[in-house]
Amino acid sequence: MIDDHVLRKRMIEEQIKRRGVKDPATLNAMSIVPRHEFVPSLLKANAYEDTPLPIGLGQTISQPYIVALMTQCAELKPEDSVLEIGTGSGYAAAVLSRIVNQVYTVERIDDLVERSKARYKELGYHNIEVKSGDGTRGWPEMGPFDAVIVTAGAPIIPNSLKEQLKPGGRLIIPVGDAFSQQLLRIRKDNDNHFSEETMELVRFVPLIGEEGWRE
Repeated sequence: MIDDHVLRKRMIEEQIKRRGVKDPATLNAMSIVPRHEFVPSLLKANAYEDTPLPIGLGQTISQPYIVALMTQCAELKPEDSVLEIGTGSGYAAAVLSRIVNQVYTVERIDDLVERSKARYKELGYHNIEVKSGDGTRGWPEMGPFDAVIVTAGAPIIPNSLKEQLKPGGRLIIPVGDAFSQQLLRIRKDNDNHFSEETMELVRFVPLIGEEGWRE
């Protein structure tokens, strides 16, 4: 069996760098987080492949490139506080936690919340807080945030998430229909105005909630 460090290095070189992800902090985080610990036992051998994988309950762990792309787009700094919407397997928040000071992540499926908490404890990730709830409403008690990253496709940009950005903050979110979305980066300036740019075409599971898709 090939060592997982070798597989991670290959993943970064062949799947991530070749597609234009160059941010050193992102590449370093992807190189040290063991993706195989965040997938079901039967899929551990597939953990470093260039594809999303099912994690049960109708959810997936995103393709490694997409995790890297969204992380790079957020333009993170070590002192940042980041909100993630859609904990899922817990992998993306683990990657973020190797770059920033604090990660808050919201998941609507209780079972995934408990799995993630247990996994973070086991792996020694102490700067991640997880809660169960409607991710479209964010986590206002812990905000405002330097960046918000949404790992599910929204029909519109939730106002609650925009409001929880600090001045200068970035919101990374897929927006579109149930089959295809545009990955957007929303910037909030010091006058509370927002600008928007499209980063890539993507496909995510639906963002369910009061400011997203109805269940």
